[in-house]
Amino acid sequence: MSKRSKKNYYDNISDRIVKIIPLGGLEQIGMNMTVLEYGESIVVVDAGLAFPTDEMPGIDLVVPDITYLKEHQEKVRGFFITHGHEDHIGALPYVLKEINVPVYATKLTMAVIETKLAEHDLLGTVERHVAEAGETVSAGDFKVEFIHVNHSITDAVAFAITSPAGTVIMTGDFKIDYTPVKGEPADLQRFGELGRQGVLALLSDSTNAQRPGFTPSEQNVSEFFDDAFREYKDHRILIATFASNLDRVQQIIRNAAESGRKVAVEGRSMVNIIEIAKNLGYLSVPDGVLVEMDELASYPIAKTCILMTGSQGEAMAALTRVASGQHRTISITPGDVVVFSSTPIPGNEKSVYKVINDLSRRGATIVNRATHVSGHACEEELKLIYALTEPQYAVPVHGEFRHRQANAEIAVSMRVEKENVFLLDSGDVLELSKTKAEVTGRVPQGMVLVDGLGVGDVGSVVLRDRQNLSQDGIIIVAVGLSKDMRCITSGPEVISRGFVYMRDAGNVMEELRQTAETAVRTVMETKYPDRGRMKNEIREAIGAYVWKTVKRSPVIVPVILETE
Repeated sequence: MSKRSKKNYYDNISDRIVKIIPLGGLEQIGMNMTVLEYGESIVVVDAGLAFPTDEMPGIDLVVPDITYLKEHQEKVRGFFITHGHEDHIGALPYVLKEINVPVYATKLTMAVIETKLAEHDLLGTVERHVAEAGETVSAGDFKVEFIHVNHSITDAVAFAITSPAGTVIMTGDFKIDYTPVKGEPADLQRFGELGRQGVLALLSDSTNAQRPGFTPSEQNVSEFFDDAFREYKDHRILIATFASNLDRVQQIIRNAAESGRKVAVEGRSMVNIIEIAKNLGYLSVPDGVLVEMDELASYPIAKTCILMTGSQGEAMAALTRVASGQHRTISITPGDVVVFSSTPIPGNEKSVYKVINDLSRRGATIVNRATHVSGHACEEELKLIYALTEPQYAVPVHGEFRHRQANAEIAVSMRVEKENVFLLDSGDVLELSKTKAEVTGRVPQGMVLVDGLGVGDVGSVVLRDRQNLSQDGIIIVAVGLSKDMRCITSGPEVISRGFVYMRDAGNVMEELRQTAETAVRTVMETKYPDRGRMKNEIREAIGAYVWKTVKRSPVIVPVILETE
C-alpha cells in the first residue's frame, strides 16, 4: 500500500480507539499476559506464569493479577495463546477458574494446555478451539489472525489483531529460522502484506534485542550432536534440555537411532510432551528406540542415552536428583557424559553451576559448549519485522526493562517516531488511534503467589515473615496468666528455632526470659491489662533486646495462656 493509500486507510478510523493493557511480562522474563480492548470486547493474549525468586521462600509459582478481567468479565471474548511455554500458558488453569471463557490455540499448544486443564479438573468445563496458522477467528469487535513463526517449540504463532481502530500485531516469542528442523520458516510474506495494508502498532518480543546479528538456526545444534555422538561413542550420554524444545528432542532421537543407542526419557514434563508430540505427529521416533528407564540395564552402557529435564538446575528435576545422588534409578559413574543443551536463564546460574559441580565430583564429563541456540529474535531479525510491518506505534514487550529499551532503540532506528514508541509498565492503559496515543491510566496489576493449593493467600505480610524466618529465625514466648491477668501462673518460657542454638546460648535465653517477664509485669501493673497490649509489649521488648545484642530481627510470637 502506498503512503497515500495508507493515509486514507487510517483517516477512516481516526476517531476509534483500541486499548492495550499489559498485565504482566514487562518487568521480567515470564508472566506474559496482554489485554486488548475495543468498545464492549476484550481479547487476552497469553496467560503465563513466572517462577519464584530467592526472595519468595515456599512459593511454587507466580501468576498475574486478573482483577481488571474479573471486573469486566462480560467483555472478555477469549484467551488467544501464542505457544506452549510455561511463561505463556502456565497461569491458564488458575485464571480459567475465575473467568471461564474460550481458549484459542494451535494444535500442539492446545494439547499441552489440555494436560494442564486435566490436572486441575477443568477439561470438561473450558471451551477450547484449535486454529491453524493462516486462520482468522472472530471475537466480538476483534478479528484475530494466526501467523506462523519460528520458536523453540513447534506450532508457535504471532497474532494480527484487527479492530475498527486498526491492526495490532503481537509477535509472541519468535525468531526467523530459514532452515527449521521441522516445519516452514516464519511467514514473512504475511507480515509484509499486513504492513502494506497498514499496521497501527507492533508489540514485539524483546528478549534478545540487546544481541546483534541473527539468532542461529536450530540446524546448527544438529552439527554438535552429530560430533558428540561420534566423539563419545564408548560412553553413556545423558542430555538435559527444555522438555518443550521438540526440534532439539527430535535431533537427539535421530542421532541416537543412527548410532544404535536406546533412549530413555526421565522427567514428567519431558515424558508428557514427547507422548503428546508423538501422538500428534510432531515427533518422529523410529520403532524400538525409546525404552523404559528400567530396561536400560539390558543394553551395553555405551549403547544408551538418557534424555531428561533439569537443564536449569530446578530443585526437583531429574538431573538435579541424579547430581545429588538421590535419583532412585540413575547413578553417575566415571565416564558418563552429561550434555547441557541449554543456557542458564538469568537468575538460574547458581543452581546450574551447583548441579555441574555435583556431577563433576561424581566423575561425569560435562559438555555445555555449542549445545544450544536461542528461540528469540536478535537485533537484525527485529529490524526485519519492523521493516516489513512499518508500524505507526511500537510497544516492546516480553523482557526486562533493559531488553525492551534496546527494542525501542531498534524501533526508532527503523523510522518509528520516537514519541510513538512506548515503554509501558504492567497495568498501564495505552489508548491508540491514528491521531493520538497516550497512557491514560492504570488498572490493578501485580503478582499472585501460588503456594501448594493456595492461590493468592500468601500476601506481602506473610512473605515478609517467611523472609525473616529464613534469615533470623523465630522466638516464641509462652506465659500463663490468671483470668484477671494480675498473676503469672507459669513461665515465661522462651523457645527459639533458627535464632540461636539453645544448648549453647543459656545466658542469652535467660536474658530473653527476664526481658519477657519484665514486659508482662509492666502491663499487669496497669489499670486495665489486656492481651493485645501485653503481646505488643513482649514483641517490642524482645525485639529491642535482640537487635541491641546480636543485630538480628527474628519473628517474635507471644503466646498468652489463661489458667485457673
